[in-house]
Amino acid sequence: MERYIIGAILFALAIYVLVMYNSLVKRRNMVENQKSQIDVELQRRFDLIPNLVEVVKGYAGYEKNTLEDVISARNNYIHTKDNTSDALQSNASLSGALSRLFALSESYPDLKANKNFLDLQSELSNTEKKIAYSRQFYNDSVYRLNNKIDMFPSNIVATLFRFKKEAFFETTDSQRANVNVTL
Repeated sequence: MERYIIGAILFALAIYVLVMYNSLVKRRNMVENQKSQIDVELQRRFDLIPNLVEVVKGYAGYEKNTLEDVISARNNYIHTKDNTSDALQSNASLSGALSRLFALSESYPDLKANKNFLDLQSELSNTEKKIAYSRQFYNDSVYRLNNKIDMFPSNIVATLFRFKKEAFFETTDSQRANVNVTL
């Protein structure tokens, strides 16, 4: 009888570990999926930028510095996207450069009325919304995973199988600052 009780306890414990392990794997995979979604939206943004720059070049040829800043920030992000903190900083620089580019368009009424520019600006705006949503969903997934890793008794299984906490997407100091637009 005693063997059956011990066997039942060990069986229940094994089932618990299996369920908890699968739950942790599911949450880790959700975080990875959300990270990929952010990359997809950022890539979409980067694909739109060269077209936008080309349209603006025709109208604002002498605003070369602003256009170069946008291109430089885009290229910088591509080289740093494997390092999350550097990528966030590069993304902040790109957002600032794009803000200056759109502010620049206010000085060129013909550019503001150009259908290609308006379409690209709209696409970029929609993409920015998708990026924000993807970041929020990513942070929610990270929150759930990190809670599972920290909370008892799932923390025992997480420690046993070496699950690591993930970092949240956070706003950098440069992203919190007002964008300085000079024309």
